[in-house]
Order: sequence, then structure tokens, then C-alpha cells
Amino acid sequence: MVNQDKNLEEKVIEALKRVHDPEIPVNIYDLGLIYELKIDQSVVYITMTLTTPNCPIAEDMPGVVYNEVKQVEGIKDVKVELVFDPPWDKDMISEAALLELGLL
Repeated sequence: MVNQDKNLEEKVIEALKRVHDPEIPVNIYDLGLIYELKIDQSVVYITMTLTTPNCPIAEDMPGVVYNEVKQVEGIKDVKVELVFDPPWDKDMISEAALLELGLL
């Protein structure tokens, strides 16, 4: 059962990597906007933030994340919680995203 959950988690991460921040041309996973990802009985719980509370699509982003992750085969439901504490910081960006942005 653990392998199935791990495989499902990898598929969810792939889905999250298809969602991009509107202001920075990098996916939300590599930007470090996903604070927590938990899967329990095919329900995905995501705690996430935005680069800024004033993000132009702040109201829409949880729905975009929900729709993308809900398409993953084997997922029954998705619960997205948007938080701003702790605030996002550029130090949360993955090494892969830093390379993509030319910052490494």
C-alpha cells in the first residue's frame, strides 16, 4: 500500500508542476508555494501560499490547483488551504527553479 501512496504522491506532484505562478514563469511546486501535501484514502490535502497576498489571481489559484490535482487518476477529492503564514520567501525556490530562472 505504501508504494501505491508514493506513486500517487508523485502523480500529484506532477500535476502541481503543471500549475504556474502568473508573475514568475515557474511552477508552484518548485517555487516552494506548496507547504504541505498529504494524501489520506485518495483525498489530497494541500496547504499552499502565494508569492504575495496581492497576487492578481489569489482568489482563483486554489481552484486552479484543485482542478489540476483532481484530474489525477485515483484521487477522490482535493482540499486546498491557502495560507500566508509563514510568508513565502525566495529562499523557498528549489534549485531546479533557480536554474530555470537563471539565478544559479
